[in-house]
Amino acid sequence: MNADLHCHSNVSDGLLAPAEVARRAHAGGVTVWSLTDHDELGGQLEARSTAEALGMRYLAGVEISVTWAARTLHVVGLGVDPSCPALIEGLRATRGGRTARAQAIAAALEAVGIPGAYEGALQFVSNPDLISRTHFARFLVEKGFAASTADVFDRFLGEGKPGYVAHRWATLENAVAWIGAAGGIAVIAHPGRYRYTPLEFDALFGAFVDLGGRAIEVVTGSHTPDQYREYADVARRFGFEASRGSDFHAPGEGRVELGALPPLPPDLTPVWDRLL
Repeated sequence: MNADLHCHSNVSDGLLAPAEVARRAHAGGVTVWSLTDHDELGGQLEARSTAEALGMRYLAGVEISVTWAARTLHVVGLGVDPSCPALIEGLRATRGGRTARAQAIAAALEAVGIPGAYEGALQFVSNPDLISRTHFARFLVEKGFAASTADVFDRFLGEGKPGYVAHRWATLENAVAWIGAAGGIAVIAHPGRYRYTPLEFDALFGAFVDLGGRAIEVVTGSHTPDQYREYADVARRFGFEASRGSDFHAPGEGRVELGALPPLPPDLTPVWDRLL
């Protein structure tokens, strides 16, 4: 199956509406699809109805922002019930504080000679409750401060850079619990993006298993081919099921298009086998 179980719409920090993302996935040959907007379920009905009308199998999804060991990581929930009260309330609480953080980012950028960043970022936001660094990145690219959104994170918004502002998100325990309450499977998203030491990674994966987490993303648009192999080995070592997703946000912004990822290694158990 050509599964793409990690992508975003303009309900969070993507550029396209859920139906447009669905059509793009279908055009790319995707047969099993999930929309996983950040901390938000508002696009699920549109995503599912469009996907099923196109003949794709659909898994309701979400990507939850988590703070662990003083850093931010993301946990994807797949096959969740979007009407689950525990998940809805947990996401609502997680979204709280984004506005204050965004204003702090804007102040930090102004201090290095980039005024008007908050208002500029808002031009790219469909839901002001979900303003994020990606919206600031698009503003900085538009104004010529960087060549691409990746360049913005490297120079301005990544950890340790002038515009970086830490935020306290959900706990790992809560995120896994909310996903479980909604009948879904918790997946560590794009582990290759996190700056943990090998000991910290082992502690993270062990804690995730103890809490009921069952899968990691192995083949993702956020990983290099070397990281495909690295996290396939992690999946084997910890007994994780494997997930696959482009992490699509907008045409031209990522490493790979919807549906264009290579397959999972054949000896790994795809997370969608259980969900389908």
